[in-house]
Amino acid sequence: MIKEYPETHLQKLRIGIHKETIQLVKIHNEYNLHSILHFSTNIICFAILSSYFFLSNEKLVILNSWVQEFLYNLSDTTKAFSILLVTDLWIGFHSPHGWELMIGSVYNDFGLTHNDQIISGLVSTFPVILDTIVKYWIFHYLNRVSPSLVVIYHSMNE
Repeated sequence: MIKEYPETHLQKLRIGIHKETIQLVKIHNEYNLHSILHFSTNIICFAILSSYFFLSNEKLVILNSWVQEFLYNLSDTTKAFSILLVTDLWIGFHSPHGWELMIGSVYNDFGLTHNDQIISGLVSTFPVILDTIVKYWIFHYLNRVSPSLVVIYHSMNE
C-alpha cells in the first residue's frame, strides 16, 4: 500500500508523524515539569511551615495554653461526645468515597498519576491505621488525664 502512494504522500505522512511525535514529546515534557513543580511546591510549603513552627514557638505556646484551658473547662460528657464526633467524621469507615477523594487529591498534589489500585489500597488501610492510632491515644493519654472520660467514651461508643 505504501509503494502505491506517490513520494509526496509518503513525505506528508512522515511530516505528519514527525509533528505528532513532537506534540507528544511536548505534552510529556509539560507533564513532567508540572510534576516537578508540584513536588517542589510541597517541599517549599513544608519548609515554610517547619520554620514557622520552630521560629514562632512562643505563639504556639500561647495557643496551646488557650486550647488546653478551653478543653479542661468542658465537661467530661462534652469531651467524650466531641471525641466521638471528630473521630467519626474524620476517620469514619462509612465514607469510602470521601477517602478516595481526599487521598486522590493528595496523590495528585504530589504529581503522581491517578492509579485506582493504589488509591483503593490506601482507602482500605489508611482509615484503619488512623483509627488504631486514635484509639491508642484515647486509652493512653486520656487514662492518665481523666479516667472518667474514658468510661463515658466507652459507654457512648457502645
